Amino acid sequence: MASELCKTISEAKLERHKNLFLNYRNLHHFPLELLKDEGLQYLERLYMKRNSLTTLPENLAQKLPNLVELYLHSNNIVVVPEAIGSLVKLQFLDLSDNALEIVCPEIGRLRSLRHLRLANNQLKYLPAVPPVWIVEVGDLRELQTLDISTNRLITLPERLHMCLSLQYLTADRNHLWYVPRHLCQLPSLNELSMAGNRLAFLPLDLGRSRELQYVYVDNNIHLKGLPSYLYNKVIGCSGCGSPIQVSEVKLLSFSSGQLTVFLPAEVKSIGTETDHVLPLQELAMRTLYNTYYRFLKDLNFLTPISLPKSLLELLHCPLGHCHRCSQPMFTIVYPK
Repeated sequence: MASELCKTISEAKLERHKNLFLNYRNLHHFPLELLKDEGLQYLERLYMKRNSLTTLPENLAQKLPNLVELYLHSNNIVVVPEAIGSLVKLQFLDLSDNALEIVCPEIGRLRSLRHLRLANNQLKYLPAVPPVWIVEVGDLRELQTLDISTNRLITLPERLHMCLSLQYLTADRNHLWYVPRHLCQLPSLNELSMAGNRLAFLPLDLGRSRELQYVYVDNNIHLKGLPSYLYNKVIGCSGCGSPIQVSEVKLLSFSSGQLTVFLPAEVKSIGTETDHVLPLQELAMRTLYNTYYRFLKDLNFLTPISLPKSLLELLHCPLGHCHRCSQPMFTIVYPK
C-alpha cells in the first residue's frame, strides 16, 4: 500500500497532475511524499475522503499553493491548523464527517472560498470571537454554500449576513432556537434549511426577499406559525429532519366487506409502491457490515470459508457511501 501511494504521488509530481485522488487509503497521517521538496505546485484538487487523518500539516499552503478544492470528508480530524488560512486560492473545502469541535478563525481568511461543508461534526459554535473573526467571516464575499448540519450549534454568528453571495444555508439537526433576523438581509439567499432544530419562532420579515424561494423548517416541534411572506414560497420537508416515527405513519390495511384488517407497522417500513426496494444482496452486505464492523470493529473475523472471496473483498471496500447518512453501499451507488 505504501509503495503504491508513493508511486501515485510521484506520478502526479512528474506529470504535473491537477487532480490527485487519495480516497479510501486508510491514511492515518498526511503523506510526507506530498510535502517533500517543492510539493505539488500544480495540484488544484486533492481528494482524501474516507481515511483516518487527525490533523493537517502546518506547511500545507506552502507545498500546495494552487489548491482550489480540498475534500477531507469522513476522517477523524479534530483540529484544523491556522495555516489553512493561507490557501488563498481555495474555493471548495469539505470537512464533513470529522471530529471537529472548534473551527479555527483563520478559515475567515479564505477570501476565494465558495463552498464550505462542516456537516456531521461536534461543533457547538462557529467562531464569533475573537472580534477579528467577525470581520473576516463577513469578508467571505464569495461564499455561496454553507453546510453546518448535524452539529451541536445553539446560535449562528450574527454577522453571517455579511456573506453577500451566500445562496444555500443548511443548518439541519442542531440545537438552534431562533433564526437571526440579519439573515433576512442576505441578498442572494435562495435556500434556507433549518429542519430538526428547536425553533420556536421565525423573523416576521423572513421571506421578504424575492431571492429566497425555499425554506425548510420541518421537525421543529415548538414552531407554531410562519411569517406571511413565506406563504408563496416552497416550505416544508427537505428530507433532512428527524426520521418519521412509526406511530406517526398511517398503517396500511385491506378490507373485505365490513371487515378491515390493519397490517403490522413493519410493512410500512419495508416500503410502498413508490419506494425503491433494495436488492437482497445489498441488504445482506449492509447487515454484515453493520454487525462485524460497527460492533466488533474487525472484518477479519470473516474468512473466505464463511463468505465468497469476491463479496469478502467488497465488504472491506464499499463502492461508495450515501452522501446524506454516510451508510456504505456495496452493489449499487446512487449519484448525488
